[in-house]
Amino acid sequence: MKQRISTLLQDILGREVVLEKPRDRSFGHFATPIAFSLAKELRKSPMIIADELASSFSENEEFSSVEALKGYLNFKLSENFLNQYATWALDNPSSFARQDKKQKILLEYVSANPTGPLHIGHSRGAVYGNTLYRLAKHLGYDITAEYYVNDAGNQIDLLGLSIQLYARENILGEDIEYPESYYRGDYLEALAQGAIVKFGKEIFSDKSRQKELALWAKDGVMDLVKKDLDDANITFDTFVYESSLYSDWDRVMAKMATTDSNAIYEKEGKLWIASQTKGDDNDRVVVREDGRPTYLAGDIVYHNQKFERGYDHYINIWGADHHGYIPRVNAAVEYLGYDSNKLEILLAQMVSLLKDGEPYKMSKRSGNVILMSDIVEEIGSDALRFIFASKKSDTPLEFDIEQLKKQDSSNPIFYIQYAHARIKTIISKSSLSSKGIMSASLKGLDENANILLFDALLLPEVVEDAFTSRQVQKLPDYLQSLAASLHKFYYDVRIIGREDEAKLLKLLMVVALSLKTGLGLLGIEAKDFMSREVNETD
Repeated sequence: MKQRISTLLQDILGREVVLEKPRDRSFGHFATPIAFSLAKELRKSPMIIADELASSFSENEEFSSVEALKGYLNFKLSENFLNQYATWALDNPSSFARQDKKQKILLEYVSANPTGPLHIGHSRGAVYGNTLYRLAKHLGYDITAEYYVNDAGNQIDLLGLSIQLYARENILGEDIEYPESYYRGDYLEALAQGAIVKFGKEIFSDKSRQKELALWAKDGVMDLVKKDLDDANITFDTFVYESSLYSDWDRVMAKMATTDSNAIYEKEGKLWIASQTKGDDNDRVVVREDGRPTYLAGDIVYHNQKFERGYDHYINIWGADHHGYIPRVNAAVEYLGYDSNKLEILLAQMVSLLKDGEPYKMSKRSGNVILMSDIVEEIGSDALRFIFASKKSDTPLEFDIEQLKKQDSSNPIFYIQYAHARIKTIISKSSLSSKGIMSASLKGLDENANILLFDALLLPEVVEDAFTSRQVQKLPDYLQSLAASLHKFYYDVRIIGREDEAKLLKLLMVVALSLKTGLGLLGIEAKDFMSREVNETD
């Protein structure tokens, strides 16, 4: 709707127009401050320019009025325009809020080490990334969701050691003295039992076979990771394994040297990248004294591979603890001869969980972390996805899981889903046919109904804004507000049995379409029926 009006105004005025929504709804549906930007060019006051421009819209059927106020142009959309747009949306539900963006994007997120199940910290980036992906898909972007599997380095060696220690204690019955760092959790039991079938018990006592055990076990861990993601309605288009990249290190290093002969240098028996000249705090080691590449080396090769695949834009979602890592990756991208402005790195902050106001206790089977699967099992994937999408990703998040189990208006996801179910229930009680409802005109609605209609038709604007600003919480905020408006309308207006019943039901169908579409973009089911367990407080 906003895009259509913007295009119309651009055609009429011959220039791009910034559209805003007036705080006072009585002023109109949209406003533009274009008169202020024209004041210097035309050498007139914004008030005079606005008055002159307002008269140029008298022939446009899209507007019921265009008024100048203190230099602003305020537009009220016509009933005819709103009726036509709403009817089109109901006739074309799969096209509602869609666009046809042309940009090709590679989105990398989660990328947790394949050493254990996903924990709650991974979940936030996973939900944030998947929501961005869904929004981009709906807007027509050619976007690929990618998981970078860190299956090389010390963490993989530690996985092999951890399985051996677990098996020696719990299967072989030995007394084990555990090192300070190792992995723990019930998932090691399944890996150990699988290793017996694959290798025999002798592999648990042979330190020289830790690497072999780990390389086999990482695939089992990735199966756990994929299941955790699938249970939260998250999938990926591609997986790239770090271990597959190092054969290309020499070529990539030579490529950097060709771009800048000072990009890589040797000191103290190590190879360094001169990242400090590109804004990093210090230069960084990429190859150790013993010839082993560092984690950064793998990232350099990976980002070269990314850019060689020819996307228009690259988005990485990392944990907040990777903030200091950004300058060195940008430095590598520039040394590879690419534009680092095409690489966008977003951070997902930490999560704190409460249960009945107290810190959430980790289960014995989880080891030393709160597992994503534990939370999904306790509150469901819909609630998990909603709460992680409902706050800015770069700010800390604390929530009480008991709040998300409540069946009342204090639980935001219940509140929104119940709004959709309420509409479906109302429609089911009507004796009118679908054809009869759809043929009704939405002209002549009273002020409150008109506001509800306009709000429901704002979804396309919200979807685009949520993606382009990377602030996906704007969509849950919008859905909560729309649900609140629906619930209030339900209590204020009798619908079934009225003379204009068809018109009001059609209005509710538009609201239901926005709720269902918005929830779907959050990866959440829009329920058609919900039983109530407690009295409503909305």
